Amino acid sequence: MTKKEIAEQKRREKLEKEKARVEALCEFEKAHPEAEYICGVDEVGRGPLAGPVTTAAVILPKDARILYINDSKKLSEKRREELYDIIMEEAIAVSVKLNSWERIDEINILQATLESMRESVNTLDVRPDLVFVDAVTIPGIDIPQIPIIKGDAKSQSIAAASIIAKVTRDRMMKEYDRLYPAYDFASNKGYGTKKHIEALKEFGPCPIHRRTFITHFV
Repeated sequence: MTKKEIAEQKRREKLEKEKARVEALCEFEKAHPEAEYICGVDEVGRGPLAGPVTTAAVILPKDARILYINDSKKLSEKRREELYDIIMEEAIAVSVKLNSWERIDEINILQATLESMRESVNTLDVRPDLVFVDAVTIPGIDIPQIPIIKGDAKSQSIAAASIIAKVTRDRMMKEYDRLYPAYDFASNKGYGTKKHIEALKEFGPCPIHRRTFITHFV
């Protein structure tokens, strides 16, 4: 075989391997053929010192197979942006909601996350028959739901939601970086990096900091 033929064979093998991986990500979805619309739900931003917690609910067509989809934390920023566009194009319905830093301080991060998840599901344009959630059960919705531990790495629907939530929040934090450049939000997305904590100690909190999260630093 020529070098070109060898390279093409490797490319095909790699593609087939990726197709098989994505097919495996749909095992939870395939286990529920009775559900016409399956919704994946995930969050991003529970741990940062600043900015909102963001959740997404995504309903994909049952035959959707999105190559390279994965837990958003395992993907590069460039890949997440590419997949964001693909998911938004292919999805039957998408809803993104966030809860502010004020709300997080008011009711705590877990309750703020669950509240945002509930709003994401309830505001979908299409009512799902079944909801897959990453690790938790959402209170206050009357739709059957299945919590899946590490679901963003096991379910295509949850992985899609994790990517939509992550890209949405990251874009938002880049905008906040323009308003509050001292804290390096474009890079750290509000998480407690060394540079972020140093800025907190030097300048104090800005309006989007979670006051209940920064008591050790200011």
